[in-house]
Amino acid sequence: MSYDRKVALDFFRSAGQPAGMPKGQVIFQEREGSGLFRKRSKIYLLLEGEVGLLHGQQLIALVKMGEIFGELAAITHAPRSATAVARTDCKVIALDDRELQSALEKQPGFALMMMSMLIGRLRDTIAALNAADALTLGQNLEESAAFDRKRLQELVSGLATDAPIFYQQGRQILGQGSKAALMYAVISGRVAISIGGKVVERLGPGGAFGEAALVDQTPRLASAVAETDCELLPITRPAFLQLVKSSPDFAFTMLATLAERLRFLTQRLPD
Repeated sequence: MSYDRKVALDFFRSAGQPAGMPKGQVIFQEREGSGLFRKRSKIYLLLEGEVGLLHGQQLIALVKMGEIFGELAAITHAPRSATAVARTDCKVIALDDRELQSALEKQPGFALMMMSMLIGRLRDTIAALNAADALTLGQNLEESAAFDRKRLQELVSGLATDAPIFYQQGRQILGQGSKAALMYAVISGRVAISIGGKVVERLGPGGAFGEAALVDQTPRLASAVAETDCELLPITRPAFLQLVKSSPDFAFTMLATLAERLRFLTQRLPD
């Protein structure tokens, strides 16, 4: 799903109000959100003007009218990875995580557009990491999970027609570059996610993977192997799209999963 500025504008207006920012104003700062007293990070839509994103003193990107910025910290609650400064007089709409979820309740389809944006950045980041040979083995990665047990049980119940699949330890579940028909939620066991043969994530019960290829219907970004005997819930693309549109909670969880993966890989890019 390609980025549509009108869809983005309608979405942001449903939960926020425009605000002006003069030239030179710092909108947010690098590492903001770390420490004991954390501010609620916001996601921004730039209505007018131009915003620069800086890492240290280096300009790394320009945000143009109609574009979204600051989304990773707002979705993942992680510290800011860059500083945003108004390069001209600007007008923005800002949403914190609660307002973002409120807007998703009104327009859940926007989540698919955001997912597509994040997936495009994931593909670019993976390509850059491969070109720089910067991916490292993740032997000490902790298990991650997108859903708690209660939410996973609701998901299983809601997709009762899709019976769980069992994979024995060591069996490949999906291959990088393959075509996608399903995504999976881990009911039990542990799954290792690899890019170019290097483990980048481990998923325990509640973990979800394979959703990226369902959104944009392009080849798989990564491989998945059962590290232990596993029980997985397969989710078809029609079921996935219906869940995104009917459940803002599910949509936000999938956005957070993609954003966290992008943040994790972006941190491994060489300076």
